[in-house]
Amino acid sequence: MVKKAVLAYSGGLDTSIIIPWLKEHYDCEVIAMAADVGQGAEEFEGLEAKALATGASKLYIADIKDEFVNDFIWPTLKAGARYEGYLLGTSFARPVIAKALVEIARREGADAIAHGCTGKGNDQVRFELAAQALAPDLTIIAPWREWDIKSREDAIDYAEAHRVPLRISRETNYSKDRNLWHLSHEGLDLENPANAPDYRRILELGCAPEDAPDESLALSITFEQGIPVALDGETLGGVALIERLNALGGAQGIGLLDLVENRLVGMKSRGVYETPGGTILYHAHEALESITLDRETAHFKQHVALKYAEIVYNGQWYAPLRRALDAFVDETQRVVCGEVGLRLYRGNIINAGISSPCSLYDIDMASFGESDYDHGDATGFIRLFGLPTKIAARRDLGLKGR
Repeated sequence: MVKKAVLAYSGGLDTSIIIPWLKEHYDCEVIAMAADVGQGAEEFEGLEAKALATGASKLYIADIKDEFVNDFIWPTLKAGARYEGYLLGTSFARPVIAKALVEIARREGADAIAHGCTGKGNDQVRFELAAQALAPDLTIIAPWREWDIKSREDAIDYAEAHRVPLRISRETNYSKDRNLWHLSHEGLDLENPANAPDYRRILELGCAPEDAPDESLALSITFEQGIPVALDGETLGGVALIERLNALGGAQGIGLLDLVENRLVGMKSRGVYETPGGTILYHAHEALESITLDRETAHFKQHVALKYAEIVYNGQWYAPLRRALDAFVDETQRVVCGEVGLRLYRGNIINAGISSPCSLYDIDMASFGESDYDHGDATGFIRLFGLPTKIAARRDLGLKGR
């Protein structure tokens, strides 16, 4: 029997109606927890009053922005992980929120946690795998898998019947997820991939590339061991650096992604993502790796990046394999130090110079001018490198033994 539950609460449609639903169907105390992962101060205005008015006994606001950046965003950036082009903004936010949820459940002596994820989505897996790893004894309540509400329209009906105030209308009811790293848009006209996004109507972090200034913006990013530490020579903490890049990149139409992705639960799903700062950082990080990683490491790291992305996307953040992959990634990042110059222009990121004290780029070796490189060395190399191909060709042409 559940006596006290801690709900991952945003004040949005789903979590707003879950509070009265839990009290009605579980007859338990409900404590709301809103995680501050950088979605903006306006998201928390009036949130406590709303939670209490809806039936929660209290509201916690957990500021976990620094933890989110240092322990979740930076490891994923260093790995170069992308899932089908997606920079994992929702994926790695869920385990850090679940961690805060569990910590408050322990503090409050709760015997359950609850979330508002639907049975169609990936987030239910991410929340629950994290909870299983951190607190396997807690009961997990997922109302979308229990109640008779079948759609967001039904959810709005429930909210209106229970006098739950909403910030949305039936006409503007996009499903959104916002944090320091990104903003996602799903639902309504976006559910049909044949519909082009109306960027002028939906964008919040930036603008459409055609609306950006007709003038490029120059900037430089400094990295230490794969982690960005300065912008235009100014040392910044991770949160401040991402916020500034979001503003600069958003104004230049950077980081828009219209994606039909393969969800873990089996279906395809269409979403529009805004990730201006993250897109700039991924570009700069990869540019710096191009001169600091040797060929074999760089190529193998591409395989690791793919697996790392699948692990994060699939909600397995706390799995042993991710920790093991981190050890490999951290070793590769020891030499990823230096400065990357970029120019931003109407949705484009253009390289404008890369330098590193750990660079493997040898100008003398690569130059088209006179150098110490002995071109004759290539003769023997090509003979040996092509020997298997030559032997196979002789066999196929009936020249074996001649």
